[in-house]
Amino acid sequence: MANTKKNASAVQQEVVPQSVMDQIEKVINSTLHGSVTLIVQDSRIIQIERVEKIRLC
Repeated sequence: MANTKKNASAVQQEVVPQSVMDQIEKVINSTLHGSVTLIVQDSRIIQIERVEKIRLC
């Protein structure tokens, strides 16, 4: 019985695809001042939002 629970939780856990990780890294590296937000739905990243601030001084 305990073994079945371990297998079920392993199936629910998915690794973030490398292409998505590459996109996240690209957005973070191109942001000097601001924030990066990941939108998650059903345990999957569905959107990346970036807010860029321009520092004048």
